[in-house]
Amino acid sequence: MTHDDGLVLIPDALRPQLAANAATPGADPVPVLKLFNPTGAGTWLITELGPDGDTLFGLCDLETGCPELGHVSLAELAGVTLPFGLTIERDVHFEGRLPLSRWAEIVRRTGSIREAEAIVRTIAPAPDAERP
Repeated sequence: MTHDDGLVLIPDALRPQLAANAATPGADPVPVLKLFNPTGAGTWLITELGPDGDTLFGLCDLETGCPELGHVSLAELAGVTLPFGLTIERDVHFEGRLPLSRWAEIVRRTGSIREAEAIVRTIAPAPDAERP
């Protein structure tokens, strides 16, 4: 068994689900992965990976009080160098549990993804929610 330390932002096993979500316009998928800055602001709940292999879509929160749905570049996130040589990481324990629209509602109410996570953990996943 190999240890997953979260430093590979998108493991090969998650790419098919991210691509399938991108290929289904109008869907409201459950986030497949969470990326975060281990030293400060920046959390991304990702539902899609575009056909270019770089464009991600999801809920983006730079902790300025304005989280938003949008696109972000995988290459740009992977290229971020943080203090002490750290990089953006993937939360290996993250469970999306709810569709992205529900996450967005809760995040707008709480002001950040980090604060919304505590609420989402108390909500049972929707029976029809797609699971990665």
